[in-house]
Formats: sequence, structure tokens, C-alpha cells
Amino acid sequence: MKRSTIAIVSLVIGVSFFGLLFLQGRIIAAMAKMRKEQFDETVFRALDQTSRDLERNETFRYLEKVAAQTDYDADNLGPQAQKVEADSITAPADSINSEADQTPFKLQTQQRHPSQLPKALSLRPSMGIAGANQRFQEFVKNAYLYQKGVLDEVVYTILYNASQKDFSQRIDFRLLDSNLRAELEAGGIQLEYHFCVYDANGNEVYRCEDYSANGAEHSYSQTLFRNDPTDKRGILRVHFPDMDEYILGVARSVLPLMGFTLVLFLTFCFTVWLIVRQKRDTEMKNDFINNMTHEFKTPISSISLAAQMLGDKSINKSEAMIDNLSGVIVGETKRLRYQVEKVLQMSLYEKGNIRFNEREIDANVVIDDVVKTFALKVQQAGGTLHADLDAEDGAIYVDEMHFTNLIFNLLDNAVKYRREDQPLQLRVSTANQGQKLLITIEDNGIGIRHDDLRRIFDRFYRVHTGNKHDVKGFGLGLSYVRGMVELMHGNIKAESEIGRGTKFTITLPLID
Repeated sequence: MKRSTIAIVSLVIGVSFFGLLFLQGRIIAAMAKMRKEQFDETVFRALDQTSRDLERNETFRYLEKVAAQTDYDADNLGPQAQKVEADSITAPADSINSEADQTPFKLQTQQRHPSQLPKALSLRPSMGIAGANQRFQEFVKNAYLYQKGVLDEVVYTILYNASQKDFSQRIDFRLLDSNLRAELEAGGIQLEYHFCVYDANGNEVYRCEDYSANGAEHSYSQTLFRNDPTDKRGILRVHFPDMDEYILGVARSVLPLMGFTLVLFLTFCFTVWLIVRQKRDTEMKNDFINNMTHEFKTPISSISLAAQMLGDKSINKSEAMIDNLSGVIVGETKRLRYQVEKVLQMSLYEKGNIRFNEREIDANVVIDDVVKTFALKVQQAGGTLHADLDAEDGAIYVDEMHFTNLIFNLLDNAVKYRREDQPLQLRVSTANQGQKLLITIEDNGIGIRHDDLRRIFDRFYRVHTGNKHDVKGFGLGLSYVRGMVELMHGNIKAESEIGRGTKFTITLPLID
């Protein structure tokens, strides 16, 4: 599958997943908004009804008090007083001479003259049906006006007497709490709530016992005694600490769906990553096979040619020629064996079956031997190799063969990736840093790009070298180096700049 095809399919599926998650998020937001609106409407309706119940309860209490007082007065009147009272009902209001035995409600009703008292309904035979009907209508009208006046006086008296009381004495707070809870439960809200009551001046009159300020910034307010003067009113404020959880509770049915969608999206991303990585590994393995073929082809061709010349009897062979051809065969055989060993060692390292014979060595001595051996190759490439082995303590516990190979690989890479426009300058140094040994190999070669620098230690990865088509390799050298350093309980890092060169720093623990 082409990279472009993978990219297009990944883009389409990725956009689809994001669109699905976006729509699910919009659905959750819409559901939460709708539930919040329903919650607000229910709370406001409950508060309004609670306020009405508060006023109605106050009216009932006053009427019960008046009724009880009236019954008490009636029971304590003598026969003559009752007759006087009965007479006073049909007598005009200004004919009442004594007010001592009257209730406040009776006194105010009589003093304000709500209407003329209805006359007794009497029919004379001479009036006829029409006159009787007219007389009856007048009677009903007068009775209605009288009753209306009485009710007006009752309402006025209730409002007047209640407004004269202290605000805190007008409310039964337990009854208020009970009514509020009943109204909320009737609306389907069974959440814990806290409330406070304030007078018209904003002074706190009452606060529920288990009051908590959590969520108080989102409170609901309701005016109490709305029919009273402004300075006699009160305010009821209610807030719900668990309101947010209640509102978002509607999303619980959708959140699992979003979770599954997100899991599918992450699984898809992981699958695409595996596909891309597998494709990259396949390309690197194909490149490795091609490079290995070329690497093996050259020594095999040289060995084959030298063997043919030795076996060709038509060619006169001097002793020097025979020695030269034998040297070519021996040299190319060693080269071929070295390449095979490199592949086998890397294979064993990947499987975890590599043999590691650790012993105490002096890193300065081993590195010095490698530098002396490699100096000739650097000189043939037109460069110079300097060694500054300044570490006072070079005792490390490693496998000497693999330690030698990793130093050799780093030096060999410096020669391979040298610049053509200036001589190679290769420097090897050692130094101590606490209980660590620092080994630095630095060159002035072509350098490594930043994007490649992160992957140079990957297996089979080879840096693109531009016009340097003569550079051969398997892409295993640096991967082998990092693997060996890690087995030696150390680490390696690379620093590079295009056109300026590369610097490798190996850090290994010293022997205590």
C-alpha cells in the first residue's frame, strides 16, 4: 500500500471519528442545557408556590384567631347582651353606643360602613310579581355589597395587622422548609438544598441548620409577601450544592458511547502507527538486503577473480603475483567474515542470546590500541586522528571484544561520512566525570540532519548521504553500538550539525 493511500484513508477515518465525537458532545451539551432549563423552571415554580403557601398560611392563622376570639365573646355574653348584639346587626352603625365588647374586626367593619345593612324582605299582596322580583333583586344586591365590604375589610385587616409585626415573627421556618421540600419533590427534584431568608434591608433573618456555601453563587431568589409594602417584604434564597452533578447526570447515558468511540479512535491510531512502522521496517529491511548483497558481492567477486587467475595456467605467475592474489583472497575473506559476523552479532543481540564476557579493563589502553590500528586507514583517507586520553581513572567492567568493536564502528563511520572538500579531522578523548567515564569521538564530516539524528540508532536505518553513493553499510552499526553500550550499563548520545561534523559521547560507569 502506498503512503499516499494510507494517508488518505487515515485522514477520512480520523475526520469521521472527530465528527462523531463532536456530534456526541453537542448532544450532551443540548441535553444538559434542556435539563438545566427544566430544573430552573421547576425550582421557580416551587418557590412561587411556597411563597403563596406562606401568605395563605398567615391568612388562615389570622382567621382562626379571629374566629376563636368571636366564639369566645359570644359564649360570654348574657341574654340581654346577646339581644343587644342581635339588634346592633340590624341597626345603623352610628347607633352603636358601646364598643367595649366588640372584636377589632367588628369595630373596623362597623366604623368603616362597608354598606347599608340589608332590609328584611317583606312582600305585600299589592306589589305583584314584578314588584316582588324587583324587591328581591335589590335585596340580593344589598347583601352582595355588604358581604363584599366585609371581605374587603377582612383582607385589609390581615394586611394591616400582619405588616405591623416583626418580619421574623410572620414566618414559620419549619413549615416553610416543609412546603418548599414538598413542592420540589412534586416537581421531581429530590436534591439536597440550603436556604436563607432576608428582610427588605438585606439582613439575614434565618439560615437552615445544615447550611453550606458550596454552590451558593448559583442561587435562586423569591420575594416573600409580595402584596405588602416594599419595606415589609422579604427574600428567600435557595441553592443546590449538587446541582451540577444533577444537570450533568443526563450525560451518563451518552458518556459510555463517547468512551467507546474514543477507544475505537485510539485503536485506529495505533493500527495506523503499526502499519506505518511496519512499512518503514519493510523498506529498511529491503534496503538492508540490497546493501548486504552489494557488500557481499564485492569481496565474492574479488575472491572469485583472484581464484580464477591462480587457476589460469595460461598466465605466468610470479611469486610476487601469487602472494598478491593470496593476500587479496585472505583480505576479502576477512572482510566478508567481518560483515557476516556483524549481521550474526546483531541478530543474537535482538534475540537476547548474545554472549557477554565481562572483565575489568583499562579503557585508555584498549582505545589507544584501536586508535593505533585505525590510524593507517585515516591517513589513507587523507585525514588525521588525534587521541587525548586524559581520564585519570579508566577502569571499567565490560566485554573487551564488544567494547573494541563499538569504538571501531564509530571511527569507521567518521571515515565513511567525511567531507570531500577538506581533510578529515578525527579526535578521540576520555575524561572522568564523578564515577563515570566519558568517551568522546568527534569529527568534521558531513554531519547529520536533525530529523535523522533521532533515528540513527534504529535498526536498519541509514542516513541519506546525498551524492555519496559509494557509502556502503547495513544500517546495523549504530544500532549495535547503542545495544552494546546499554548492556554495559551506559548510555550514548549524538550531537551533529550539517556541514560541521558529528560528536558521539559514551558514558560508562567506573569500577568502585
